[in-house]
Amino acid sequence: MTVCLSMIVRDAAADLAACLASARGVVDGMVIADTGSRDGTAALARGLGAQVIEIPWEDDYAAARNRALAAVASDWVLVLDADERLDAGGAPASWRGQLHPRGDGPDAFQVTIRNYMSSVGARLWDRPAEPNDHRCPEADALPAFITHQNVRLFRRCPELAFVGRVHESVGPRVAAAGLRLGESRGCIHHFGLALEGERQAGKNRYYRELGRRKAAERPGDAQAHFELGLTEFENFHQDGEALACFERCLRLQPGFTLAWVYGGAALLRMGHPAEALGFLGEAAQQGHASAWLLEMQGDAGYNLGQFAAAAACYRAAARAQTGRGDDSGLQSKQGLSLLRAGDRGEGFRLLRAARERNPQRADNHDRLVAACVWAGDREGAREAQRTRLGLFPGAAASRRLEALESFPEEAAAPIQVLQEARR
Repeated sequence: MTVCLSMIVRDAAADLAACLASARGVVDGMVIADTGSRDGTAALARGLGAQVIEIPWEDDYAAARNRALAAVASDWVLVLDADERLDAGGAPASWRGQLHPRGDGPDAFQVTIRNYMSSVGARLWDRPAEPNDHRCPEADALPAFITHQNVRLFRRCPELAFVGRVHESVGPRVAAAGLRLGESRGCIHHFGLALEGERQAGKNRYYRELGRRKAAERPGDAQAHFELGLTEFENFHQDGEALACFERCLRLQPGFTLAWVYGGAALLRMGHPAEALGFLGEAAQQGHASAWLLEMQGDAGYNLGQFAAAAACYRAAARAQTGRGDDSGLQSKQGLSLLRAGDRGEGFRLLRAARERNPQRADNHDRLVAACVWAGDREGAREAQRTRLGLFPGAAASRRLEALESFPEEAAAPIQVLQEARR
């Protein structure tokens, strides 16, 4: 069984050598489609032994990938991007040993992708970040990662091609052609989600435009509307636009569970907790279970004054998140909810424990300040705000401390922390 690496690239000279080196022992050849590089990427790729074809860029990732695919003549195809590395722990024999002639095994494989993040508090879809286990030395400086799966290893056959102007995938064609899908050994390390500043902002704007075009071109594609909703929600905080996209998705496919989850998240951020609970409850009925879902149910319950129920949701969310990222915020929210439900002792214990577990989270400090204000503990509120100000200096924090110094006469400002902290 022969394997060829297939890639599309543009201005990828800084990453390409490491990417190709990671795959070299697994693949028999490399086909790289360059879409207009100006940094010497094409020459570098040729120097590294790849076959390079130059193609025009047409604002269509699937079209570009299919042009690259057309130049592949191997039995199997492995797809990578320049900001990815094939896991060194997946020995060549392991990757290649799962490939079989047609009819003897899967025709395509879901590959686990580790998306490295710049914050342990990051979230990708409904998944929290996990602490970096330093499996990939190149990612040592990044604190966390989040996994997802995508079809990146598949049989070269006429039935399989990429679909989608953006967020393109071979996956839909696997099912449509009646081919078999397996789960691959090994993983891919991805660094593209750790971009910051204008580079990430520019990428977000471009993906948004392509996503809008994709949804317009494929009005009956529930996935296209969901993807656009994600972009509006996560990258631009356009919650009304996002909700409209999720609702279009659900009209086409009522069983699209994540659209119910994100519809609930959009409604919650728009200030409609009762309606949010309806969406989140439907997701739970469809079998969705995640710490984020439980946390949002807690947030909605808190905003509706259902403090005991909210505390139970936060407790369940913390259990669901055990071992996967920082759950001190959930402990803090549980403490504030218990306090409001009447359990002052346990509420303050949890609030203070959460702040001690992770003092680098400003919201853990904010909830403790808010709890002290609500409970009428003047000196406790001041002490908590002074501690916060020492770690997170700034004009807003200073003004809040000034308001607390005249507490309770000007208590309205710090009480507003309740609104901020519970989101």
